[in-house]
Amino acid sequence: MNDTPSAAPPVETAPPLPQPALSDSPGRTASGLGDVRGWYALAAGLAVVAGVSLTVAWKTSQRVKVIEKELVQRIEESQTQAGEARLLARQSQDSVLAAAAKVALLEARVAEVAIQRTQLEDLMRSLSRSRDENLLVDIDTGLRVAMQQTALTGSAEPLVAMLKQADERLARYDQPRLEGVRRAIARDLDRVKSVGAPDIPSLSIKLDEAVRLIDELPLLSNAEARASAVAPVAAAPPTVLPTWWPDWNAGWKAISERVWLEAKSLIRVTRIDHPDAILLAPDNAFFVRENIKLRLLNARLALLSRQFDTAQRDLQVVQTALDHYFDRSSRRTALAIDLVRQVATLARQVTMPKPDDTLVALAAASAGR
Repeated sequence: MNDTPSAAPPVETAPPLPQPALSDSPGRTASGLGDVRGWYALAAGLAVVAGVSLTVAWKTSQRVKVIEKELVQRIEESQTQAGEARLLARQSQDSVLAAAAKVALLEARVAEVAIQRTQLEDLMRSLSRSRDENLLVDIDTGLRVAMQQTALTGSAEPLVAMLKQADERLARYDQPRLEGVRRAIARDLDRVKSVGAPDIPSLSIKLDEAVRLIDELPLLSNAEARASAVAPVAAAPPTVLPTWWPDWNAGWKAISERVWLEAKSLIRVTRIDHPDAILLAPDNAFFVRENIKLRLLNARLALLSRQFDTAQRDLQVVQTALDHYFDRSSRRTALAIDLVRQVATLARQVTMPKPDDTLVALAAASAGR
């Protein structure tokens, strides 16, 4: 619509009134004047009507113009608001699309997080299961290795140490379902401790000490004379002696004691149960000592290899040789015989119990997992 007001309609003008013809007659003149006045009145009424019509038409035109202006303004405002509404609608649509995209992304993230949480829970359960299984497998393997070490060394210390270590690990782990394994370990530990296994290292040390003493033991065929105690001479009552008597008496006693000691060294009385021991030649004494050493070393190797029967036979031979060829009255000989006797007493075959209860409990715990 145009903003300019529309043109006003043309105003119709009244046609000119016919003028009456003038006559010379008076009657006709009066009637003519009356007609003229009627026509003037009619023309005046028409003029008034025309003026009023023109005024109403002008006001109507002005009002129409105002209305047109208001309509134009409102249409423009409506168009502006419609454009803004379309812009806002487009922005809202973009926002909705962006929100929908974000919601879809968040839903995808939530689904991914849920999947990751499920995987993490599965992984934690798997790790817990693997940790339990690894712990049980480690304890089982350690016990079997300790059993092998105990069988090789003959000592219960490796098995006892492994059982204690397994109990400490289970105590730190603190799993109620593994309490049965701990009770089985306690039973096996008490049973292993109750067995008196021979201490092979200490027995080996005693045999080494006996080997060292062999070269220092006195043989019966070459025993040194033991000094006999001289009986004290009772003091004589004091008498009056010459001045030369003390010196002469002291010299005589010294000479007589020296002669007596020499005579005693030539003759020695000894009880010998085996006469052939006194006939042992000095050259054979070396071989006797070396043979005893070899027997002791063989007994030591037999103890280390857990061949207790062989060690007992060698120790019996050594005891017989010590009693047969060496002087038992010597302190060193008695010490060597005592060391050999102690080793022979302690070197006994002992059956080491196996931790069967613990192994069964470990197998049951692994199967129950």
